[in-house]
Amino acid sequence: MGKPQKERTLEDNEAKAVTRLIRISPQKLNLVAQLIRGKKVDRALADLTYSRKRIAKDVKKTLESAIANAENNHDLDVDALVVSEAYVGKNIVMKRIQARARGRAARILKPFSQMTVVVRQVEEPA
Repeated sequence: MGKPQKERTLEDNEAKAVTRLIRISPQKLNLVAQLIRGKKVDRALADLTYSRKRIAKDVKKTLESAIANAENNHDLDVDALVVSEAYVGKNIVMKRIQARARGRAARILKPFSQMTVVVRQVEEPA
């Protein structure tokens, strides 16, 4: 006797993927997330492949995971998927110390963030 299964928060035509502990600030990651919001998945993958941002590889990996979840877990058509949501959140911040002049110290903050990508199957008008 296990615990009851949790209700699904997404609709039946949606799937999502979450990546945690991405070593970049949320502000920089959001710039790449803006790049793919509302686009068809094949176009979003192409944009991420040729993006010059370092973090684009991790975002592409998250998007590919959401696509795989949609195909394998929810039986959605990959060709009809659109990135409906791509949002970024804060995660932990590592604090480090850098030595400064006269025996002082400066704090260095190394932020982490997390990203959630939700893909939705849309019916194309006939």
